[in-house]
Amino acid sequence: MTTAVAPSTPLSALDRCDRCGAQAYLRVELQSGGELLFCAHHAREHGEKLKEIAVNVVDETHKLAGGPSEAATTES
Repeated sequence: MTTAVAPSTPLSALDRCDRCGAQAYLRVELQSGGELLFCAHHAREHGEKLKEIAVNVVDETHKLAGGPSEAATTES
């Protein structure tokens, strides 16, 4: 059986970790249709268990590896 998964919207600064309230960088979509959001710290802490229950994982932790944002370095 194949299940089509609708594309997820990108995470924003308004998305918060379900464990601690920090900005979420990982969305875990569950078989039940629900979702969990995690900061990078809790995503690493619970990563193995999350892989077991996830239907789809949206990982945006790569956003943390960059330097200052373009807006912060552009002078007006």
